[in-house]
Formats: sequence, C-alpha cells, structure tokens
Amino acid sequence: MTFHHSIHAASGDPYITETANHHWCYGGDSMELTQAQLEQFDRDGYLFFPSRFTVEEMRVLIDEGPRLYAQHRPENVREKGSDVVRTTFAAHMYSAPFAKLARHPRMVEPVRQIFSEPVYMHQFKINGKMAFEGDLWQWHQDYGTWKNDDLMPEARAMNVAIFLDEVNEFNGPLMFIPGSHTLGVLDAEHDVTTTSYPLWTINHDTIRKLVERGGLVAPKGPSGSRIVFHSCLVHTSTANLSPWNRVSVYLSLCAVSNHIRRFKRPESIAHRGFTPIQCLPDDCLLRDYEVPLPWKDGTPESALQPLLAS
Repeated sequence: MTFHHSIHAASGDPYITETANHHWCYGGDSMELTQAQLEQFDRDGYLFFPSRFTVEEMRVLIDEGPRLYAQHRPENVREKGSDVVRTTFAAHMYSAPFAKLARHPRMVEPVRQIFSEPVYMHQFKINGKMAFEGDLWQWHQDYGTWKNDDLMPEARAMNVAIFLDEVNEFNGPLMFIPGSHTLGVLDAEHDVTTTSYPLWTINHDTIRKLVERGGLVAPKGPSGSRIVFHSCLVHTSTANLSPWNRVSVYLSLCAVSNHIRRFKRPESIAHRGFTPIQCLPDDCLLRDYEVPLPWKDGTPESALQPLLAS
C-alpha cells in the first residue's frame, strides 16, 4: 500500500495523572487561530488548512504507513469481507512517527485554544480508504458514538485530521453539512451491519433536511492539509472506487475535564488515560525526539477488554 485561556484541569479526578512541569501546547502566533477563524468555526463547525505540513514532514508519516498496515495487530480493523485495512487505531502507542504527530503543536494547539483547557487523546486512528476497496463511512456525528458508547459528558472533544494522500473529488473525500453542529446531538441508530465498524448513524430523511438547511461541502487538497472539525458536525464519506488511496490520520482530542466515564470499548479505540498532552517542538517530525511507545512489543491484554464497571 502507498501512503502517497486558562487551564481548568479537573482537580481530584482519580483518572487524571498529574505530572510536574507540564509543557502546555502554547505554540505562538503561527499556531493560534485568529478571531475570524474562531468565528468561522463556531458558524460552520470546521476549518480547513491546505498544505499545513511540508512534503518532507509528510514523507516521514507516509513511509511508516505500509509497515503498520502489514501487521496483524488487533488495532487493524479490516474492510468487511476483505484483508484490506480500513482503520488502524492507536498507532501513536507503538509507532514513533505517529507518536510524534500525536504531540505535534500544529495538531493539538487549535483544539486546546478552542477549549481553553488541556486536552488528552481520546482516539487516534489512520483511516485507509484504499483505492478501489475503501468502503463508505455512513452519515454520523462522532460525538454520538462517544456519548452512547463511552459516556463522554459533553461535546467538548473534536477531530483534527491530516491528509497523507491528496484528497480529490474521486477518492472519497469527507463531506460535511456546515452548521449542523449547532443542532447538538441528533437521533441515531446503531448500525452494526453495513460495514466492518459499528457506528451510530443518522437516517436519510434527517440528512435531506440538514442539507437543505446548510448545504454540503467536501474539503479537498494536497497531502499535508489539515481539517479541524466539531464532534457534532454531521459528516460522511463515500466508497473509494478511484485508483488513488485516500489515507488520513485523525486525532480525536478531548478536554481533560470532559473525559469518558465508561470503558465499554477496547482501549485502542477509546483511551482510558487522561493525562494532558505535552507537545513536542514544531520540528518534531524531522528530528529525533524521544517518545514513549508502550505498545511497541504488543497490545496489553487489558487494553483489549472492556471495563464495564468503570
């Protein structure tokens, strides 16, 4: 495969490990969202930044991809009836390049700025959407799943996505309904049959009404482009029938005070550690910074089991 503000950390929370000398992700002027961008995010529910990472930075991530997809780890979810990888979860726990991306200020800082609070990694995934074989993702809100499955209290979590491949109109781009996040959590049904990954999905009648209200957009751009989008923004992507892969990485970042209350899903899908992310320097993808890789030699059995009593 080719991979072409103040801090309100929850005090006294037994799930949050405090460390001395936090290095919060204050990235300086180049990282900060402008007032106009913050207003656009509030209105539309997403921000798109073409070519936010350089070709050299992206090469580090692209070159690591085939090694991860070739592994038969439990974090690799295959497409339905196929050996093609649909999603690789938690690569930041065992891959140095993606561990550095998980701590990159260009990925973390916009979310910390919006929430005015430290954030932790709720979920890290690489979505494959491979040429000819990448299946669809149904219409959904990410917070719908986080609320129903993980008991995340509020929609104070969001996605930051980066394109590893160029995204065009042919290879299954994300489609957003602008402004749909302002309606809060919508009714959804648990679809466990359409694809290989269970998802809380929104019915077509609701989608028609939402599109009539807000329209439809599909951000497209070169490798290294970044999207920040609200966890209640309604979105989808079609199957990829083109000859081009559409691989993207998603960091689902959650405000520390809003951490999940139920451990129903494997830890590779919904993380159970809520320590605030400490960012690396901005050049981390191109330099040799040490990062922890706790699952490098395999996924702990405990991480694969639910903890329903939690």
